Amino acid sequence: MAYSETRIVIGGLAHVPVLIFIANFIKGKFGIKTEETKNTVIKEEPVKIIELKNTVVKEGKAETLKELSNKLDNIERKADEVYEKVKKKKRDKKKKKKNN
Repeated sequence: MAYSETRIVIGGLAHVPVLIFIANFIKGKFGIKTEETKNTVIKEEPVKIIELKNTVVKEGKAETLKELSNKLDNIERKADEVYEKVKKKKRDKKKKKKNN
């Protein structure tokens, strides 16, 4: 049974959305795994090591160091809050997608 070129082209084009769906499905599965890996790597907290041995620090410098340390702690807390908000929004989006 012979088919015309037009019929073959139309048949090929009809399969394109199926192939796109399969490609996006596979991409989505691997994309989620890499995203979870990024979240676990980002969540690790940095280690602070401050050692002063046999050094004399003036009072002004000590106060400045304390202020900078406090500011750094505040920035870290804010970064953690933002991270948690973003994580919550991602969870909400996933829930909405599952419900639809």
